[in-house]
Amino acid sequence: MNVELPFAPVDTIIRRNAGDLRVSADASKELAKRIQEHGSELAIDAAERATEDGRKTLMAEDFGVETVVDKDDLELPVAPVDRIARLEIDNRYRVSMDARVALADILEDYADNVAGAAAILARHADRRTITDDDIETYFSLFE
Repeated sequence: MNVELPFAPVDTIIRRNAGDLRVSADASKELAKRIQEHGSELAIDAAERATEDGRKTLMAEDFGVETVVDKDDLELPVAPVDRIARLEIDNRYRVSMDARVALADILEDYADNVAGAAAILARHADRRTITDDDIETYFSLFE
């Protein structure tokens, strides 16, 4: 699977949860991959909801979002999130701008949760750097 999400915004999300810890490039890469997989799964579910409603356009409510945040308030860029949404769904679907922003918001919250837990794991291991092992350990423990 090719990772569509740039690592820089993912690195920023990890760093805002890391406090005084450093962040390895591999941690950003691993979290970007996990965000992409999660986003793709959410888009498949959203496409099923849209189909049930007789639509070919994914809307924010298909992702369970009632109020869409301002895209400028997000760290994750909307264009790669749009590509993530389209990875595993049929090309006949369209993704509205509100749906893209809603998905970016959901994925950013997801990334914040993982990054916060990874920071705890790194501190518990008495390390000064969050690594991809911390991201992988989170998923092996909590998912």
